[in-house]
Amino acid sequence: MGPYTILIGLSLAVLLSYLFDLTARATKVPSVLLLLLAGIALSQASIYFNMPLVVPPLALQLFGIVGLIFIVLEGSLDLRLTPEKWPLVRRSFLAAALIMVVQAGAITWLLHVYLGVGWQSGLVNAVPLAVVSSAVAIPSVAGLGGEKQEFIIYESTFSDIIGIMLFNFALQDNFAQGLSVVTFGRDVLAVGVVAILSTVLLVFLLGRLRAHVKFFLLFAFLVLIYSVAKKLHLSSLVLVLVFGLVVNNADLLARGPRMQRLLRPKILAAELQQLKSITAESAFLIRTFFFLLFGFSITLSNLVSWTLLFQGVLIVGVLTLIRFVYLKYVARTDLIPELFIAPKGLISVLLFYSIPDRLLIGEVSENILFVVILFTGILMMIGLQLAHRTPDMLEV
Repeated sequence: MGPYTILIGLSLAVLLSYLFDLTARATKVPSVLLLLLAGIALSQASIYFNMPLVVPPLALQLFGIVGLIFIVLEGSLDLRLTPEKWPLVRRSFLAAALIMVVQAGAITWLLHVYLGVGWQSGLVNAVPLAVVSSAVAIPSVAGLGGEKQEFIIYESTFSDIIGIMLFNFALQDNFAQGLSVVTFGRDVLAVGVVAILSTVLLVFLLGRLRAHVKFFLLFAFLVLIYSVAKKLHLSSLVLVLVFGLVVNNADLLARGPRMQRLLRPKILAAELQQLKSITAESAFLIRTFFFLLFGFSITLSNLVSWTLLFQGVLIVGVLTLIRFVYLKYVARTDLIPELFIAPKGLISVLLFYSIPDRLLIGEVSENILFVVILFTGILMMIGLQLAHRTPDMLEV
């Protein structure tokens, strides 16, 4: 395959993704769902024309990591931390934490009872199926607006962060022992320190760099810090969220002369719009190739199984039931579209590929992961359709 053929393919992929975005606005069908299906179609076409290609897991991981960084940054750059927003932040954090823990526990129990796996292996495999993907949720709710959109952005981002922390906790050799709690607490403290220091550094650079090319230099620093923290087994997605929030709320945080000199809110405000634009463009591009590649990597013949479909429906049913009980009886909040918008996606794939061989469960395969991603994407599509009906139908 020549270079021009590859360039034509890449260009068509971007054009196709843009067309899917336009389709999503009109039909409320999530664009990432369309990208997944397009990836499967391309895979079948390559087999039909006798041009089989293999997508290496490393390529998916690289696109997934960078895409996750940009998508969370894009979402956080749209959030304001005014005093009236704190109840919303608290509510979304509690929803993400409690739903995540209960769902992961329920799936772990199912794996233990029906497959006889150990508790540690069950939890490690359950977390990727329970975590809500901000990479799918954030772009899909762009048309909602208001508090519902902000709740989903916060909840999905918190779910990513908590999911990574719970996943790292379950990977510890001293899992389910008293020492593991101490280690987990130490990691949480370390994450907070790294987030503060890295944000100070990045905001300092953003407010003082005057070079023509500076935003991608800033992104390089962000990816570097994220990756180093990840190598230390820290939930480094926190630093991306904190950086985005500080940049977008510098005018609210800059209290006093010292904070004014550090944050330079007027300069950050002047750079903010361009930063948002470049971040959104980058997130769109990386998201396009990740979901196309993931769909391409799926073997369609492996999905044609009633057992697999039943397992996927069972998992999604348990996840949705737990979410319904929390929203209806604990949070006592709206169910539409919050009940339906809990998609799995990029973060689920990244966590799945991070499971050590010794903890992998054969039955919990990439195919089940894809079925769960597909079904939760369909549920999200239903929720978005319901959310755009008349306002009097939004209360349940």
